[in-house]
Amino acid sequence: MRSELFNKIAEYTKSVVNKSRFEHSMRTAETLALLCKNYGLDEEKAYVAGIAHDMCKDLTDDELLNLASKDGKPISQMEKEMPFLLHGRAAAVEIQDRFGVTDGEIIDAIRNHTFGSASSSDFALLLFVADKIEPGRPQSTDEYRSRLLALPLKECVLSVLEENIEYLEDKGKTVAEESLALRDKLKKDII
Repeated sequence: MRSELFNKIAEYTKSVVNKSRFEHSMRTAETLALLCKNYGLDEEKAYVAGIAHDMCKDLTDDELLNLASKDGKPISQMEKEMPFLLHGRAAAVEIQDRFGVTDGEIIDAIRNHTFGSASSSDFALLLFVADKIEPGRPQSTDEYRSRLLALPLKECVLSVLEENIEYLEDKGKTVAEESLALRDKLKKDII
């Protein structure tokens, strides 16, 4: 169910990111649509959020800082030190400004797909998952995705989030506070 809006965003995204990033975005859109179908959420929104989530990934640090600052949320020290982490927030601003998107779920999903957020909707949490498990990711075999899709939604998100946190910790990287807060909330919700 690819809409006219999806086609416009896809055309734009293809023109501003490298080929492999665009292919990742297409796979993320397809994976998000599959997840949404599995969990009874809006597949059309899934295509829009998926194709748009990384549209700002190839911007300069200054462009990312400038765009992200328009969302009214403070820029964390981690984001100042690594502006590439702002690409989701920048894309959330861009999809509103350039394409007139007003759907709060789509905007929130794009804004928070990098770290996740304890206040996000199920739709937004599934974009976080889709970005991490699309078929181009090394661990993402058909069996791996089938196992995740068999889980209840929050357990699926928690599984992917914990895997991501473990990966970052193994690499000696800092885990964002938002990711840790989301993990804690999911654990409480599942019990």
